[in-house]
Formats: sequence, structure tokens, C-alpha cells
Amino acid sequence: MDSAIAVALRTETGKSACNKIRREGLIPATVYGLGEETVSLKINPKIVARVLSSETGVNSLIYLQREGTDIKRHVIIKDLQRNPVTGRLAHVDFMRVDPNRKVKIRVPIHLIGTPAGAKEGGRLEFVNREMEVECLPKDIPAHIDVDVTHLKISDNIRVEEVKLPANVHLLDAPNNVICIVHGQKAEEIVAEVATPEGETVATGTPAKE
Repeated sequence: MDSAIAVALRTETGKSACNKIRREGLIPATVYGLGEETVSLKINPKIVARVLSSETGVNSLIYLQREGTDIKRHVIIKDLQRNPVTGRLAHVDFMRVDPNRKVKIRVPIHLIGTPAGAKEGGRLEFVNREMEVECLPKDIPAHIDVDVTHLKISDNIRVEEVKLPANVHLLDAPNNVICIVHGQKAEEIVAEVATPEGETVATGTPAKE
């Protein structure tokens, strides 16, 4: 987002104060980082929701301005809390960033396509759903796409095989497995050869009567 988002200073803290803020249609927030003090804020949850639904999503570079001041800082969303019943945003933590200094951040992985092994009865397991990278705030990817269509049974994709965007550097261990296609378990195969009457076709030496 290019324009600054206005946020108000939050002077009262604690559960009752936070609940009062939510009743006003806002949510409590904090901003920290870059060696500066942690500041308590309150923000319109609709603004946060708009950021989350943008192309860059949770990894968007945001420009905050404290109401009534000239204080403006670039931040990224570090943590979100939602109401466990309603799913509504309840709290947000922002981390200050310097646009000219690299940050370390975890980026979600999106698997693209259906593995070839799935057509042979295989099952895709999504092992690691994020990877840690380092880059300038403006270069933070919303997500990393990984094509899995070529995977056959027993094939996997490791972190080192993923092509990252320019200026984004990997921090995770290169041999970390992102996903793998498992073959069918023995009991699954037996279940598939059950007769229409529900009787299972057995193999091997017949039992003695």
C-alpha cells in the first residue's frame, strides 16, 4: 500500500480495555522492532482485512501513521489473533522494518497441480507448508508456488529444488522435504479388491477348516 494507514495510540491496556476497543469497532494492536519501544495502538479491522485480501496478503509492506502526528513507519504483520468462535480479527502485531534492510520471514508454500502418482493411487503429503527466506521488505513474496504435477509415487520435492524470486534468499535447510507422494498402504489395497458383497478377496495359503 502506497498511502499511509492512520492508527490511534492506545493508552489503556488489559483485557477490559481491549474488549472496550472491540466494542467500538476497532481492534488492539502493537508495533515493535528496530530497537525501538513497543507501542500499543488500535486500528480498524476492515483495514487489516483489506491488506490480508490484497495480492501480497499477510506479507504486505504497510505504511502506518500515528494519528495527530508525523510519525510514519513501514511495518509488516507479524502475528494475527482471531476470535475462536466467530473467526473475526481480535488483535494484530506489527513489526517495524527498514525498507533498505533485509528481513527474515516465513513465506507460505502453495502446491500447484495434481501429482502424476495420485492417478496411480498415491497420496500427496504436504510436509512443510512454509519456508524461511531473507530479502528486502519490498521483495517479500506473498507465497511460493511449487508445481507437483510431475511427482510419481515415492517422489518428493525438497527446498533446494524450489526456484525463488529474484533477490529472495533461502534460509531453511536445503534438504527439508516440502511434499512427498506415498504409495497405497497394504490395507488400502485389500479394501479396494473387496467383492460387491463386501467379502474381501484373500491371497496366500487358505486357512484350515
